[in-house]
Amino acid sequence: MAGPGTFSDEPLTPAGRLFLQPETNVVIHCILRGKKPINVDAVKSNVESSVMVQHPRFCSLLVRDKNGFEHWRRIKLDVDKHIIIIKNRLDKSGNFLDSQRISGEEDEEEDEAALNQYVADLSVSSPLSTDKPLWELHILAAHKAALFRVHHSLGDGISLMSMLMAGCRRADDPDALPRLTPEKKTVEIKGSKGRNWFWLLGALWGFLKMVCFTLVFAMEFIFRTLFLCDRRTVLTGGDGVELWPRKLATAKFLLEDMKLVKKAIPNTTINDVLFGVVSSGLSRYLDHRTPNAMHQGLRMTGVAMVNLRAQPGLQDLSKLMQRNSKARWGNRFGVILLPVYHKGGNNPLEHLRRAKKMVDRKKHSLEAYFSYTIGDLVMSLLGAKYACWLNYRLLCNTTFTISNIVGPLEEITLASSPVSSIKVNTSSLPQALTMHMLSYNGRAEMQILVAKDIIPDPEFLAKCFEDALLEMKEAALGILKD
Repeated sequence: MAGPGTFSDEPLTPAGRLFLQPETNVVIHCILRGKKPINVDAVKSNVESSVMVQHPRFCSLLVRDKNGFEHWRRIKLDVDKHIIIIKNRLDKSGNFLDSQRISGEEDEEEDEAALNQYVADLSVSSPLSTDKPLWELHILAAHKAALFRVHHSLGDGISLMSMLMAGCRRADDPDALPRLTPEKKTVEIKGSKGRNWFWLLGALWGFLKMVCFTLVFAMEFIFRTLFLCDRRTVLTGGDGVELWPRKLATAKFLLEDMKLVKKAIPNTTINDVLFGVVSSGLSRYLDHRTPNAMHQGLRMTGVAMVNLRAQPGLQDLSKLMQRNSKARWGNRFGVILLPVYHKGGNNPLEHLRRAKKMVDRKKHSLEAYFSYTIGDLVMSLLGAKYACWLNYRLLCNTTFTISNIVGPLEEITLASSPVSSIKVNTSSLPQALTMHMLSYNGRAEMQILVAKDIIPDPEFLAKCFEDALLEMKEAALGILKD
C-alpha cells in the first residue's frame, strides 16, 4: 500500500483529455520477455518500491466534476489490483490452454505468436477500468513475459519508457541504470573566432527554408485533416476500423545492418533508414497483394510521432518529474506527415534517398510544433469534442502511423531477471496499420498492428520490411567497397 496524504484534485492536460475521448481512447502496451521464469513476488516487490507508484498519475483516479471536466484524484494505491497473473499457456490464436508449462528455447516462435495475439486482442476489446488508476501489469508466467498497459493520458511513450527504465538495471552492473544514449565525445572546433558573413548568409538561408517549409507543411497538414484523403488501397482503414479485430506481427532488424546502410548515403540517420525500409516494404506488399494494379506514383501518407523535448530519446526521470523542466512529464509530442510513394526501380537505396530527402525537409520545418500548438489551441478554445474530431479525421485520411524510440544500449534486468526483448505498441486506431519500433541491445523490433480483415497477413508484411533492409544492406556494401 502507498499512502498519498492529502491532495487536491488536479485537472487533466489538454492532451490527456484528448486521449480519453471514445474515438481516441489509446492505451500504450509494453511487452518485456525474460530469459528466466518470472519470480512474481520479486516483480511485485519491485513495483511497490519503484518510483512509478510514487508518481501522482499512477496513484490517481480519473474523476469528472459536475460540469463534465476530468480531474486526477489521489487515492491510496493497492498494487494488487493492478497486477494480473496469468499462469496458463496461450496458443497462437491467443486462447488459454490447460497447460502451465514454462516455455523453453524451442517455444520461441510459438511464444511470440501467442503473446502478439494476446496483445492484439487487448488492443480492441479491453479498455482500462476507471475504478482504479489507469495502468495494469499482466504477468504471463508460462511465457516468461510481462505486459505493461498504461493509458496514454498518463503520458507519452518517452515518459512511460523513461519511468520503466528507472526501475531496471544493467545486466553487467546491477547497481547502474540502463544506458540510453552513447557517450558523446566533445570536439574542439579551431579556426575563425566570431561570426563571418558566410555564417550569417547560411543562417539567413536556413531561416528562409524553415519559414517556407513550415508554411507548406502546415497548409498540407490542415488540408489533409479536413479534406484530402489517401487513395484507397489494400492497406486503407477508415471510420470505425478501430473496432475491428486485430493481428500483431513483429519485424526484426539488427542495428548494425541499419548503421551500415546509413553509411552508404552521407548524413543519413537511423530514422531515415527506418522510413526508407517502410517505403520499400509497403511497395513490396502492394505488388504482392495487387500485382496487376497501377501503383506507380501512388502516395500513402504516414503520421509520425515527434518528441518535442530538447533532449532526444528517453529522458532522465528526475528531470521529467520537475514541473518547470523543459523535459517535463506528460504528452509532449507533435506529429508530422510522411508521404510514401510507390515507385519502381532496381536500386533498393532509391527508397532511402527519397525518404532522407523528405525527412530533411521536415526537420527544417516547425510542422511538429505547429501540430502540437494547433491541437492544444483547439482543445482549449473549442473543447475536447472538436479536438477529437480533427484528430480522428487526420487518422481516417491517412494510411498508417509510425513511431520509433531508442531503447537501452545494453541488456537490462527487471527485478533481477534478464530481459531478452522489449516491444511497444498501442491500442487500435482508425488506420488499418500502425507500426512502433524500439531498439534494445543491438536489435530493433517493430510491432505491426493491423486490422486483420483488411491486412490478413501481417507476418508477410513484416518479412517485406526485413527483406527491404537486407537488400539495402547488400546495395550499401557494394557502394562502400568501391
